Amino acid sequence: MGHLLLFSYITGSAGAVEQDGYADFFLSFIGGAGGPVFWQVLFMAIVIGIVFFGVKKGIELSNRVFMPLLAIILIMLAGYSLTLDGAGEGLAFLFSPDWSAFTDPSVYASAVGQAFFTLSLGMGAMITYASYLPKETNLPSAAGSVVLLDTLFAIIAGLMIFPAVFTFASVEPDAGPGLIFIALPEVFNLMGGAGTIFAIFFFFLVAIAALSSAISLLEVSVSYMMRKMEWDRRKATIAAGVAVTILGIPSALSQGGPWSGAIIGAQPFLDVMDLITDQYTLPLGGLVIALFVGWGWNKVDALRETGLTDTTIGTVWIWFIRVIAPAGILWILISNIINTPGTFGF
Repeated sequence: MGHLLLFSYITGSAGAVEQDGYADFFLSFIGGAGGPVFWQVLFMAIVIGIVFFGVKKGIELSNRVFMPLLAIILIMLAGYSLTLDGAGEGLAFLFSPDWSAFTDPSVYASAVGQAFFTLSLGMGAMITYASYLPKETNLPSAAGSVVLLDTLFAIIAGLMIFPAVFTFASVEPDAGPGLIFIALPEVFNLMGGAGTIFAIFFFFLVAIAALSSAISLLEVSVSYMMRKMEWDRRKATIAAGVAVTILGIPSALSQGGPWSGAIIGAQPFLDVMDLITDQYTLPLGGLVIALFVGWGWNKVDALRETGLTDTTIGTVWIWFIRVIAPAGILWILISNIINTPGTFGF
């Protein structure tokens, strides 16, 4: 959806939408048949093209361009937002803690789920990328850098979004996806000419973020096919990319489109796929990885690969990965199952 809104702002069609009309604009798109499939196929074609050229000429090159550009745009937009009249309210919303939330177990489940999603844990992306690193790379340092930068830019994204929302829109700041695709375009519309420029930069950022995530996920399947089926990269990329594109069509058409009646239990198809991955398969994948590294892998080899041999941190880490992490993930997984009854009809 980010790439559609980027295109719409560049062509001027989004800027011409009347005030309070972005909900209809958004719903008319996702309720169509050709539009969602066209943009999905185009998006996947770009992803396939990048992965097709390999790690150095495709993935690494694209990330060297996209990631710094994304960071620069994000910082610029955050700086502009902090000059708005609603910056104080936005900062108060973002940084004023609700201490009572710490007594709610669902908060911890949501936090772990968010961590799994934003850090690409439990889905093979980190393992795949780590396999391309030189042997001398310090894994704890690399992992720490990923977590630190991810958290830092999540905060910067909040600094960009919430001051603008509190300045220009009477919308709940926790509106979820509707905040990005409905509320924020209303905000940009109220900002006048500067809003169009702001919107182009913002949705370019959203599109790049989605593209980089999709590249990581497709590379997991491609790497698996290359290793297990002994295919070359080009064959594996086309096969995996086409399969993902086809499997994504039901999701693209299930949000008010021709397949909106294709529901499982009480949920539309796309919502069920999101629920399965976010609340079930990601924690399950993380649980399997923790158990494998902690118990299936030789302790000496595991500590040597992480550079933690003969250290107190290494001893703590190995028992954390063996006991504490699996127990915590299992609790999250069970909680998710208990808290989402009836989704699949039971």
